[in-house]
Amino acid sequence: MKPVQIGAFVVALLLSSLAMAEGGGDRTFERMMTNNDRSMELFVAKEKAGNPVVVNDKKAEQTQDL
Repeated sequence: MKPVQIGAFVVALLLSSLAMAEGGGDRTFERMMTNNDRSMELFVAKEKAGNPVVVNDKKAEQTQDL
């Protein structure tokens, strides 16, 4: 009876470790990071293609005093 219980415990331990090994979290994280990188590249390309932003130095100096 004792070897059967030990064997059942070992099998249960192995099955649980295999079930937890790949739950899809790694694939989801990889897809999220890929989408984030792509969106950042598109944002940078869009900002470079747009009109340059003109900064008014007088206004910037006045707002720093506040």
